[in-house]
Amino acid sequence: MKEYIIKNGKKLRCGFTTGTCATAAATAATLMIFSGEVVDNILVKLPNGEKLAIDIKDQNFNSTDVSCAVIKDGGDDIDATDGIMIYATVKLVETEGIHIEGGTGVGRVTQKGLNCPVGGPAINSGPIKMITENVKSICEQYNYNKGVSVLITVPEGEKIAKKTFNPHIGIIGGISILGSTGIVEPMSEKALIDSLKIEMNVIKEKGFNKLLAFPGNYAQSFIDRTLNIRGENSLKFSNYLGEVLDYCVELGFEEILIVGHIGKMVKVAGGMMNTHSHNGDFRMEIFSCYAGLYNSGSEVIKEILSCVTTEQALDILKRENIEKQVIKKISEKALFYINKRIDNKLKTNLIIYSNDKGILN
Repeated sequence: MKEYIIKNGKKLRCGFTTGTCATAAATAATLMIFSGEVVDNILVKLPNGEKLAIDIKDQNFNSTDVSCAVIKDGGDDIDATDGIMIYATVKLVETEGIHIEGGTGVGRVTQKGLNCPVGGPAINSGPIKMITENVKSICEQYNYNKGVSVLITVPEGEKIAKKTFNPHIGIIGGISILGSTGIVEPMSEKALIDSLKIEMNVIKEKGFNKLLAFPGNYAQSFIDRTLNIRGENSLKFSNYLGEVLDYCVELGFEEILIVGHIGKMVKVAGGMMNTHSHNGDFRMEIFSCYAGLYNSGSEVIKEILSCVTTEQALDILKRENIEKQVIKKISEKALFYINKRIDNKLKTNLIIYSNDKGILN
């Protein structure tokens, strides 16, 4: 794994995600339960196949289980979780498979539309897979074919979660265990925008006049799973749709197809070209406005305004038989602001999807 990246001429240290912390702790605890020896450092296999050495802390042997911890290290990309202790407690069980649960300090999911099932722990699919594969590897080394129970806990998680966006998206009681790559690459906003421009330059230099643009990994997975159209002219733009549109005009692209989750695109429908939550969140107000346009009463509007995820709002719109009309208006308004930003200088297309319902427009 690369330890540093160079951005704007600065050498920035990489870190690792909460998902990697949980994986390392779980893997080390599993090794200790089989070997009976204290583990101070463990190699973790990342999703890309590379190995990362992680230091292990606070090792404890009990009569039925083993626990240990990893200190979260965000590198030079400091966030609220940097420096906290993430624990794993492992015990052997009769039921086959790797059974992963979240305990104290790991949030619980209360709303649809997230990368975790409602009612379950806020441990995303990437870390679940990473923990499973690494723990299973240790089991195979010891020819063990029964079950392993893994409990992830974060003693400071509930306190730290108040500094994150979790309470606003329906995750209560703790932080999320996240990370699609396992690695945190530090990057300032300016550096990220500059890197997008460089990437677009490369795409244009390859002879492409059409650009496929999407916000992040979840949209990328949706495209690959549903549309199967991603190629060398694809761009992941994070929250910086406005800057990407500006540079499309500057570089002379002829057409752009934007694929985005309804949670992002409803913000664009409000004229928001940087969709980061720090810049605002009026998703439910827009849904409510259009629900009112199609004769929804004050009780329905009040219900929508109380939603914390767009998937939840969509369920209400569907129940009221106005989902298609509202989505059509949101799509039209999003395209209006997109075309306004580029002064109608290139052809624009938009696909809006939801995790539960697929393509919406």
